[in-house]
Amino acid sequence: MSEEIKITGSNQRMDRAQAVPAIVGNHRDFLVVTGLAGTAQDMYAIEPDADNCFLLGGAMGASVSMGLGLALAQPDRQVLVMCGDGELLMNVGALATVMASGLTNLSILCVDNERYGETGNQITHTSMGTDLAVTAKGLGIRNVMTVTAPDEIEAGRKELRRTDGPTFVYLKISDAKPPKMSSRNFDAADRRIAFRRAQLGHL
Repeated sequence: MSEEIKITGSNQRMDRAQAVPAIVGNHRDFLVVTGLAGTAQDMYAIEPDADNCFLLGGAMGASVSMGLGLALAQPDRQVLVMCGDGELLMNVGALATVMASGLTNLSILCVDNERYGETGNQITHTSMGTDLAVTAKGLGIRNVMTVTAPDEIEAGRKELRRTDGPTFVYLKISDAKPPKMSSRNFDAADRRIAFRRAQLGHL
């Protein structure tokens, strides 16, 4: 699968539409919390309104904290947080709390296109040298991996499934092709009920 992923864009990184689904693999392995905009659209493209996925909107910086709370509340389930670089920069200190929690069932996938896709595609600090994988490591998260090429995708997919977490996988992708915009279900009650069923295992 990873060998077919294209390299594209001015920064010669992987195509988002191919790399993100490939590294996530079977999303049913997790309870998923995504950030707003990019990663929410990434997850929606994999399966629209999947009941095991809680997609944020208008809550920039909240996904890691929400995933942390979910992993604490559901210790027998593997939790995956999908966030963008811009969102994580808004609340990067949450990684220190993740480390201090001692959780083993939480994985974080940071999808970095070096852009604030939600607010107009302005460049983020990661385009200027900030390395969020180094940040995660410095804040004490032991399982950290950076994925920049197709031949690293499979290892990144396996890393997300470690059970001795917390785990942080840093996926560098091209900024040339934003995720496809889709019409999501923003009915809060409906999404809450569906996600609660998924937490109970009624998939």
